[in-house]
Amino acid sequence: MNLKEAFISALSSIRGNKLRASLTLLGIVIGVFSIIGVMTLLDALQKGIDSGLSQLGSNTFQVQKWPATFVSGPGRWRKYEKRKPITIEQGYRLKELANLPIYIGLEDWSGGKTIKHGKEQTNPNFQMAGVTTEFLPANNHTLSEGRFFTEDDVKSTRHIAVVGMELVDRLFPFSSPLDKEIEIDGNRFNVIGVLTAKGESLGQSQDALVLVPLYTMDEIYGSRRDRSINITVTASNKAQLDETMEEVIGLMRVIRKVAPGEENDFDIWSNESLIREANTFTIYFKYGAGVISFIALIAAGVGIMNIMLVTVTERTKEIGIRMAIGAKRSNILTQFLFEAILLCEIGGVIGIGLGIGAGNMLGAMLSSPVSIPYDWVIIGLIVCSVIGIAFGTYPAFKAAKLNPIDALRYE
Repeated sequence: MNLKEAFISALSSIRGNKLRASLTLLGIVIGVFSIIGVMTLLDALQKGIDSGLSQLGSNTFQVQKWPATFVSGPGRWRKYEKRKPITIEQGYRLKELANLPIYIGLEDWSGGKTIKHGKEQTNPNFQMAGVTTEFLPANNHTLSEGRFFTEDDVKSTRHIAVVGMELVDRLFPFSSPLDKEIEIDGNRFNVIGVLTAKGESLGQSQDALVLVPLYTMDEIYGSRRDRSINITVTASNKAQLDETMEEVIGLMRVIRKVAPGEENDFDIWSNESLIREANTFTIYFKYGAGVISFIALIAAGVGIMNIMLVTVTERTKEIGIRMAIGAKRSNILTQFLFEAILLCEIGGVIGIGLGIGAGNMLGAMLSSPVSIPYDWVIIGLIVCSVIGIAFGTYPAFKAAKLNPIDALRYE
């Protein structure tokens, strides 16, 4: 019996015992489904996070008072509350002293705004920011119509605004918003530009925002005690990003009078740093899913061994007949081992298909892109083969060691 005949014989045996084969497959399907489903979902989420966290332009990083990611632990947040705000004056001082950056932009953000136009208004979920002229390239934004702020606009207190596409869709669905008035917290602004739509990121709209000149924002909300601006810095190229970051850190320590040896009283983040933190966070879920799925596969392997032992007992007479007409012990061993491996692989393929489908379905509900974790698909198939060999070997050896005469007498 060659390998092809062993494969055909194993397939025929599985077809002849559909119910038993289905129950045997179930354990493998569940184990592979769980690991592939989780890995597909995490892979899809990872891609969504990577694109969602790429808010800044290339070669760009940001300096701010607060950390960019959530900080856990008792008393940890109080440490950041005690930091002095980063002021507009400090931002402009950095612009004067820094040599390596292409440009340095200042941003003052305030959220939870309701935008009004006549009798219409938006939900209170809009972001408002006072910005400088560098905002567009630093944050991957472009204009779809109108113009952006000039340096004179930024340093004036003119009530002008550049708006996101979500505001246009809600308040100006059938007309251009240019030269129209909007109202925010009782203050009226004339719209001079519209940002190109960017869509959603991590389930949140990137177009629900209104930009105004930095000093206009300062005039309106400058009395806010905890107000601190963000400073966006862009290096000339990727190779100079680290060097530029070091220069900015050093200058900010001087500007903010941080004593030598003391910790920075500001945070720096970039797209790459956020993505690294996200990767570190999700890898623990992958480890957990891998361990749980491995246990499920071991349990499925034990089930396969039991079923194969029962199969050997039921087919004892068949084994005796095969040996009587010339089958060698190696042929019997190969036949039953192929059955175990084939069962595992069929279950693995079904589990992989269901896992990829379920993982992407859940990912789509979270606005994540479609993903196929090819590395885990290959690992899943290899693990199924190993399970089949490991747990099918003993039943196959037991079948091969049967005495032909005793096997023929078996009823």
